[in-house]
Amino acid sequence: MEGHVSAGTVAGGGLPAAPPARAGAALALARDYVALTKPRIIGLLLVTTVTTMAVARPSGLSLALILWTVLGGYLAAGGAGAINHYVERDRDARMDRTCDRPIASGRIRPRAGLAFGVALGALAVAELALAVNPLAAGLALAGLLGYVFVYTLWLKPRTPQNIVIGGAAGAIPPLVGWAAATGGLDLDALFPFAIVFLWTPPHFWALALLVSDDYARVGVPMLPVARGEGTTRRLIVGYTLGLVAFTLLPYFTGLFGPVYLACALGLGAGFIGLAAILAARPSQAWALRLHLASVAYLALLFGAMAIDRLV
Repeated sequence: MEGHVSAGTVAGGGLPAAPPARAGAALALARDYVALTKPRIIGLLLVTTVTTMAVARPSGLSLALILWTVLGGYLAAGGAGAINHYVERDRDARMDRTCDRPIASGRIRPRAGLAFGVALGALAVAELALAVNPLAAGLALAGLLGYVFVYTLWLKPRTPQNIVIGGAAGAIPPLVGWAAATGGLDLDALFPFAIVFLWTPPHFWALALLVSDDYARVGVPMLPVARGEGTTRRLIVGYTLGLVAFTLLPYFTGLFGPVYLACALGLGAGFIGLAAILAARPSQAWALRLHLASVAYLALLFGAMAIDRLV
C-alpha cells in the first residue's frame, strides 16, 4: 500500500532494518557467549585483583595499568569458564542447577564454546604480557590451566577434597594483581592468595549443601555427597575458624594496620556466627545465607586491605 512503512523498513529513511526476530536471536546468542565466561564469579575475582594491586603499591597506580589488568583478568577467567562449560556439558545437562547453561542446553555448539574459551585464554596471555608484564601473564595462564586441568578434569570427579586443593586456581587473581602492580612477587603476596584459598571451601560447601542432590545424581563426590551434610557443616565451621584466624596474621606481620584489624575481626565474627548457626540449625535457607554472606565477606575484607594501605 502506498505510504505504508513495512516492518523491514526504517521509517523516513527507506533503508531496510534488521528483522526483529534476527536481531533478537543475535542478542540472545551474545548473552549466551557472555554467560560462558561466568561473569558473576569473575566480578568477585576482579575485586580481589584490583584491591591487591592497591595493597602492593599504595603509592599509586595508573588507570591504564588497572584497566589492562582487569581486562586480562576477565579474559583469562572467562576463558577458563567457557572451557569448563565445554568439559562439563554432559554433567551440566543432567543437573537442575546447570541444565540451562548455553552448551549443556544445546544453544551453543560444544566445539564453538571450546574455541571461544581457548581464544579468550590466548588473548588474555598476550594482552597481559604486552600491556602489563610477563609474570602477570604467566600467573593468569597458570590459573586457567589449574582450573581446567587440575580442578575440573582431575580432582572434581575423583575426590571430595576437590575444592580444597583446586581452590588454589581461584586464588591466583590476587597474585596477578600483585605482579601487575610491582612486577614481581614477595612473601606478602602470599597473604591475599592464602586468604582466598582458605575462604573457598566454606564458601563453596555452603553452595554444595544446596545442590547436593544434583551432585549425587551425576556421581560427583562433593563433600556433602561423599561425607554427609553433617560433616560438611562441621567442616565449614572449622575452615571458617581457620580462615578468620589466618586473616589476623598480616596485622601482626606489619602488612596491615588497625583499620584492617578491626574489619577482619568484625567480618570474621559475622562469618563464624553464620557458620555456627548453619551447624546448629541445618536448613537450605541458612546454607544460602552463608553462601551469599561469604561473597560479601571476601569483597569487604579485600576492600579493607586496600583502604588500610591507602590511609
